[in-house]
Amino acid sequence: MADGSDNTFQLNVNQNEPTLVPPAEKTEKGLYFLSDLDQNIAVIVRTIYCFKSDVKGNEDAVEVIKDALSKVLVHYYPLAGRLTISSEGKLIVDCTGEGAVFVEAEANCAISECQIGSAYNNLEVPPFLDRSMLKARNPPKIEFPHHEFAEIEDVSNSSKLYEEEMHFRSFCFDPEKLEQLKEKAMEDGVVAKCTKFEALSAFVWKARCQALRMLPDQQTKLLFAVDGRSRFVPPIPEGYFGNGIVLTNSLCKAGELLDNHLSFAMELVQEAVKLVSDSYMRSAIDYFEVTRARPSLAATLLITTWSRLSFHTTDFGWGEPILSGPVALPEKEVILFLSHGEDRKSINVLLGLPASAMKIFEELMQI
Repeated sequence: MADGSDNTFQLNVNQNEPTLVPPAEKTEKGLYFLSDLDQNIAVIVRTIYCFKSDVKGNEDAVEVIKDALSKVLVHYYPLAGRLTISSEGKLIVDCTGEGAVFVEAEANCAISECQIGSAYNNLEVPPFLDRSMLKARNPPKIEFPHHEFAEIEDVSNSSKLYEEEMHFRSFCFDPEKLEQLKEKAMEDGVVAKCTKFEALSAFVWKARCQALRMLPDQQTKLLFAVDGRSRFVPPIPEGYFGNGIVLTNSLCKAGELLDNHLSFAMELVQEAVKLVSDSYMRSAIDYFEVTRARPSLAATLLITTWSRLSFHTTDFGWGEPILSGPVALPEKEVILFLSHGEDRKSINVLLGLPASAMKIFEELMQI
């Protein structure tokens, strides 16, 4: 990592022992039951926020954040509890009021000393969050009822990303490039209109299949989440902070995807979106209730779009973050769509692929 000259320095992070931050006031005790949508989509994705310290110094940062967290936990008291398993084998929250886990750490450099964005091709994540950071030297072990979470990477299954040599890149699609992609998807007249998400999802799905050299007869599946809050009848009320999304999918043979125009893939995406209705949502909930089965990720691409999530507006007292985003992908089959740029109208596509496949994928991104 550069220090402003031709020299390099080793980034060291000293991590203190974990502590607990309890709610600032007495909170409700008892069991908090999670919906089947919370059970089915139980994935931990770590995020990071970086702020300039010239707005407010670092001296009181820990106490400011801990104080704010304790006040927030009064309203969101389940987050101060502990996950446990019910007699039916379901995840539930025991609202013990013990508090959230808090860890203070200090690096031997400032953010300005890091080549921000270089590791992920200008992705809004600092470059020091690489493999060395994902494997903490002395990871904290915090005991929960029935569970013990050791290394952070084991919690999120990030280690699966490194079972083989993987390259990670982000590809920026600015508004002009997104419009070009929509035009390309509709140029043969098969599809009359489409959204940017549909065009980009179809394009990335097809490119990834080609980059991985999938066999023509091999089945390939695209999974993506659809927000069902407004699709329920009646709609889920505002203020509900549980999961309100459901996964829908497109399925075809790789040869069909690669041999046809981009409109073929986009039609499949659009059909998958149209599937999600009130009855579809309720059927998905009932299915999981009976089977407890989660979707297989074999020969699958799972796209998660965070382009509408307001990570960039989070303000803990230091103003809006200069950087924000995920630390790592939760699974190697996952691609993240992240908003980018000052106007947030560009989309960064973050993914990981084997080195040889990434080289092909990079070439296919040139449109």
